[in-house]
Parts: sequence; C-alpha cells; structure tokens
Amino acid sequence: MFLRAFASKHPTAHHLAYAYRIKTADGVISRFSDAGEPSGAAGKPILQILDGQNLINLAVAVIRYYGGVNLGTGGLVKAYGGTAKLALEHAGLMPYVEMQEIRITTSYKRVDELTRDVAKLKGHILDKVFDNEAHFIVKLPALAVPQFIHRFQT
Repeated sequence: MFLRAFASKHPTAHHLAYAYRIKTADGVISRFSDAGEPSGAAGKPILQILDGQNLINLAVAVIRYYGGVNLGTGGLVKAYGGTAKLALEHAGLMPYVEMQEIRITTSYKRVDELTRDVAKLKGHILDKVFDNEAHFIVKLPALAVPQFIHRFQT
C-alpha cells in the first residue's frame, strides 16, 4: 500500500521505519517497525509520538539514509521521534469524526431539507428508495444522529 509506494520513491534508502494507529470496531490497533534498526530505536519512538498526541487512523513513515556516522540507540530514538514530530507539525491533520450509518424514512415534502442537512453535517447519502415515502441510508457524524432521527423520522 502506501509504504511500498513510499519505499519505491526512495530505493537507495537504508531504513523505512513506520508506526500506525487505526481505530477499529474492537478498539485502536497500533503497530510499528524498526526496519532493521536496533529494537525500539525507530518505529517505537514514532509510535510514542502518535500515542502521545492520541492520533488515530494515520501512519507515519520515516526514511533514513546511512551517512557513515553511527548515531547509537539514543541518537536513533531522537532522530526518528523528532522527524515524526516535525512531520506531524507540518501535516494537515483533521479531527477524527466517528461516523454512523442509519436508515431513515421521511415524507416526500422533507426530502430536500433532509438532503441539505446531510450535506451541512458533512454526511453522505448512501442509498435512497422512493415508494409511499422516501427511504434513505445515510452516513452522519455519530453525535448528530439522535437529533437528525428525531427531526426527520416519520
């Protein structure tokens, strides 16, 4: 995936260390790779930055070219962790918004209003079926769901 693409852009790099945190239905999954560096000296400091800022649904990869100077474990920790921190400071991070998929039925006269409200909430209409009433499957920010259902459910 993106790590292969990143590595292919830097074919002469000696190390590609990374860490990621992904939110799943079972909680947050965290993984890291030291990429051949001493254990805990590369991926772990990157992961500690992600954990410390409570960031989810992202990965950070750091490429290192060997320049002939041995940094030692402490120097590697500082280099990888510091680089990850700098990258995140310059990244366009977005707040995580938990989304929820719901089914909702409403009257025809409220379809335009419902469509506008979904857009205002930065939600998505996933499907719609029209028979005696209008039936939608929408994905909305989870915090907005109770009020949205109360407002539009027939």
